[in-house]
Amino acid sequence: MKIKLKFLTLTFISLFFSKLVFAETAPGFNSWDDVVKAADGGQVNVYMWGGSDAINGFVDDFYGVPLKEKYNITLNRVPLKGTVDAVNQVLSEKEAGVTGDNGNIDLIWINGENFWTLKQANLLYGPFAAGLPNSEFVAWDNPAVNLDFGRPVEGMESPWSSAQFHFMYDSARNNYDDMPRSYAELSNWIAENPGRFTYIRPGKGGFVGTRFVKQIFFELSGGHAQWVGPFNQELYDKWAPEVWKLLNSWEKDLWRSGETYPKDNAEMHSLFANGEVDLDFTQSPRGAGPTNTAGTTPPTSRAFAFYENMIGDFNYWAIPYNAPNKAAALVYANLVLEPELQAAQVQPANGFCCGWGISTAKVTDAAGKAAIAEAQNNLGDAAEDQDILAKALVSDIAAEYQDLIEADWEANVLLK
Repeated sequence: MKIKLKFLTLTFISLFFSKLVFAETAPGFNSWDDVVKAADGGQVNVYMWGGSDAINGFVDDFYGVPLKEKYNITLNRVPLKGTVDAVNQVLSEKEAGVTGDNGNIDLIWINGENFWTLKQANLLYGPFAAGLPNSEFVAWDNPAVNLDFGRPVEGMESPWSSAQFHFMYDSARNNYDDMPRSYAELSNWIAENPGRFTYIRPGKGGFVGTRFVKQIFFELSGGHAQWVGPFNQELYDKWAPEVWKLLNSWEKDLWRSGETYPKDNAEMHSLFANGEVDLDFTQSPRGAGPTNTAGTTPPTSRAFAFYENMIGDFNYWAIPYNAPNKAAALVYANLVLEPELQAAQVQPANGFCCGWGISTAKVTDAAGKAAIAEAQNNLGDAAEDQDILAKALVSDIAAEYQDLIEADWEANVLLK
């Protein structure tokens, strides 16, 4: 039965991939040349979280300049306190009857539930993603890309960058070669190093802790593939008791014997920096680099990953149904996928430091490969080997698992 389910899942992904790859140019245009001509001299209104000066500056310098010089498009970056503000604006415009090209937003930096809200309400333009020339660099056959937190993307958004769960250790205290590479090995490590490990409690503010627990489901059940697709209550009910059993078996050897858990990244980093625990979590392609630079982890901190089941997620650009400058939005979405600009966003010196939105293995031209190699080399000693991360990458799963895992972890682990 497991083999059959896995086959059906992979078949679905393959069919989806085939359909997407051969999709035509974005709706309303006959060719990419038509898109570029329609965008010439226009403006693109990019709505995005504005809480990072480094990210804001990166967008202005690395996208705003070539948009103007190469395409004669003016970038209007609109900062948001949260993506939900843009989602609510699109919903309000729909209620007010604002259709056609009469909206205000051309692009939203988006993923997860915000994307799903607009997609369910049919408030997105598209499918457009496969019609972008640079979509040839996107690994659309990977569920981590074609599913956004378990929801099918179906060409309604195009990736920008990514993040992936893995671990940190302090090289002044431990050795890279001694780090566990699976949950089975982690269980042994915890028993051999009592009091030196904890994890972020699943729940609000602790989604990284929930991600940590999700990955246990994958390993104990024999793999990630069966978890891809719609929520499966039967599958969850079968494996949840095994997960709680494993976590409860750790408790006597956890920090403070599992009586309490850090509630978020900041608390976890603090315990690690103070030497109270020996392992920490990161989602950056730079591994420990960003927290080392910020001073929230020791400068000798380094990253490592398990060899399988490391959840990664992508963030995307989506175009609302009533975007006033759809052609300019398409040009922008295509531009951010250029291999040299993808390499620039990974370069630590440029301050953005999110992961790749493309598959670097798909890049064949000399300039792109050179830029990628330079970016990889500049990630530094604090980063894990990028090939290890790429091989371990799996997608997040249906949103229904999130709340269920968090509630059941509290009932079956924290309060037991």
